[in-house]
Parts: sequence; structure tokens; C-alpha cells
Amino acid sequence: MARDFLSLSDAGGDAVAAMLNDAMDRKAARCAWPKGRVDADSPLSGHVLAMIFEKNSTRTRVSFDMAMRQLGGSALILEAGSTQIGRGESIADTARVLSRMVDAIMLRTDDHAKIEELAHYAEVPVINGLTDLSHPCQIVADLLTVIERGHALPGLQLAWLGDGNNVANSLIEAAGLMKFTVRVGGPAGYEPDAGFIARARAAGGEVILTRDAQEAVAGAHVVVTDTWVSMGQAGGEQHVAAMQPYQVNAALMAKVAAGATFLHCLPAHRGEEVTDEVMDGPASAVWDEAENRIHGQKSILLWALGKL
Repeated sequence: MARDFLSLSDAGGDAVAAMLNDAMDRKAARCAWPKGRVDADSPLSGHVLAMIFEKNSTRTRVSFDMAMRQLGGSALILEAGSTQIGRGESIADTARVLSRMVDAIMLRTDDHAKIEELAHYAEVPVINGLTDLSHPCQIVADLLTVIERGHALPGLQLAWLGDGNNVANSLIEAAGLMKFTVRVGGPAGYEPDAGFIARARAAGGEVILTRDAQEAVAGAHVVVTDTWVSMGQAGGEQHVAAMQPYQVNAALMAKVAAGATFLHCLPAHRGEEVTDEVMDGPASAVWDEAENRIHGQKSILLWALGKL
């Protein structure tokens, strides 16, 4: 059964847990293998993923390509500007055409309505590689990294510092599904989406908003931040000025729980949202987190194509 993955809630908590278990097993089975070697079961042999990019990408582009290679399939990279989408072909018609040619579609775009339209008209699974509203693939990688660092998800205390952006929204969504707490430290006017907060709270997650960075990180098991100005976002200087009190630095990390982990989805603006001391320090798991985009997305692809 083919399924869309536009948000974590499209899968639900049990399916996300199954993805994480599958990702850990597949990653362990590949230990010391060449990165291009196909998994022993080659579950997506003969399958093709079309990747459409309307926003620049390093990790999403490479990780989805490598995920398909390791699963035995292949991927096509479509830059929006070099396709008929860039010349005005409708999303609906693009969805209809690609559904006849590939087995799944990944879209990285701005307006979330675009991926919803693509999924509505496509006859194959559609996966959210990032929109301005959410970034569910990143959060599967983040949760995988958190577990690898020895933190249990139920009861986890996670601190988010800075802009309430798409990554923050999806972390809050995860809190509802996996029953943990997110404390958001950020300035007034830059809060995460109210709908994500309400749904997470209704599902049993705890979401706390504070203007105090130290309060946000006190006793936290995991500290997460992102660039202060997201790709294509306006109002940069004013935005950065508002975020200054929420920089993740050594003084702030001194307030966290023993053995805490620092995450950042990258790319980082070192010296802005995070200092080198933290980014390259012992609490940082950012490089594991980046690699885990491959392993998490392999399991997302398997779930979307009805093989998990």
C-alpha cells in the first residue's frame, strides 16, 4: 500500500517507531561497508524516486540519492528551474506525468500547499523533503540520533532555541506522537505554528514556550537550534537581532542535564545561532545527525512504498 509522507502524523507514532527500529537495524548491518553497496535484501530493486528541488540542498539531495542506492533503487534529480514546472506547467499535471514514470516523488519547496497539491494528484507516494511549514524527514534523523546517544523518547526533555521554524514545528509534532517535552526558547513574534502546538498537546506531548533561554535548556537532555533566518526568508537583520539572546554557547550548555546532546540540522552559521565551542564539542552529534538522514529516509521510503 503506497502512502504519502507529508508530515510525521501521516505515519503516526507506531509507524515512526517502526521506521526508527528499521533504520537502526539497517545502519548496523552496513557497518564498515562501502557507502554505495546495496543492502543485502535490496528491497527497492527496480524502483525509481524523482526528487524535485525548488530550494537549494546538500543533505536532502545526497541523502535521498544514497538512500535509494543502498535500497537497490535509483533516483532522478529534477531542478524546478530546468523542468516544465519552472515554465508554468501545473503541479497537478506534473504529478500526473511523474506518476506514470517513477515509483515515488520527493519535493523540496517553499509553500506547503504545493506538496499537498502534488500528493492530491499523484498516484505514487509523495515525500516532504522540506516546506516552509515542516521538515519531517529531518526529525526522523534527529530522533534516530537521540536514541543512538542513549536518550529514551518517552519523557525526553528537549530544548529548542531560536526561530520557531519548520524544524521546530516538526519536532513539536514528534513530541505529541512520541510523548516527550519540548521547551521553546525564543523571542515574541517568532513562535512555532500554533496548530502544531495545539495538536501536540492534545496528543499528550508537552510544549512550553519561554522567552528565557536558560529556562528553556535547564535540565534538557537534548538542545536543538537552527539558522536564525531560514532560506528565502525576509527581514534578515531584524530577525537576527531578535535572536541574539538565544545563541547556543558554552554558558548555556552548562545548564543542561549531564550527558546532554546538541543537534543542528545544518548548514550552521557558526558564531550566530551556535558557537564553534558547542558545534565541535563533546555534546555535539551534528555529524551523526547528518549521516542519519540517509538511514532515516531509507525507512521512510520503505514505509511510503508499503514495504515496512
